[in-house]
Amino acid sequence: MNQTFTVQGMTCGHCEKAVTSAIKTLDPQAQVSIDRSQNLVAVDTNQAREAVAEVIREEGYTVSA
Repeated sequence: MNQTFTVQGMTCGHCEKAVTSAIKTLDPQAQVSIDRSQNLVAVDTNQAREAVAEVIREEGYTVSA
């Protein structure tokens, strides 16, 4: 299931890696695509939307949509 999140606070490659790693911890099979310039994180996963948003928040980022 494809899910797209608006994530505020990602400013560098390390941020992208932290978000990707957090999502992959939740679902190792997830496909993650990040467009930092648009503040978008697209995730293809079977996990619940709120679960994915929560692991991103736990990394210190603001998640909406």
